[in-house]
Amino acid sequence: MPPIYKFVEVSPVTEDTLDQAVNEWVAQGWSFDGIRFVTTDASRRPTMAFVSFVRNPDEAPPAAR
Repeated sequence: MPPIYKFVEVSPVTEDTLDQAVNEWVAQGWSFDGIRFVTTDASRRPTMAFVSFVRNPDEAPPAAR
């Protein structure tokens, strides 16, 4: 059975907001998969990020907050 993915939009993109997103979802049983940054032609600084998480479908669902 294929893995289950979760995507979280983060904006603004700062060290603190990325830390918060990763720590929150890992604590709920998801495994960190990666970060995709969204930039514009006008600036190399990301305007938003999508943080992805994955879990095995056989594992218990993450705890609700």
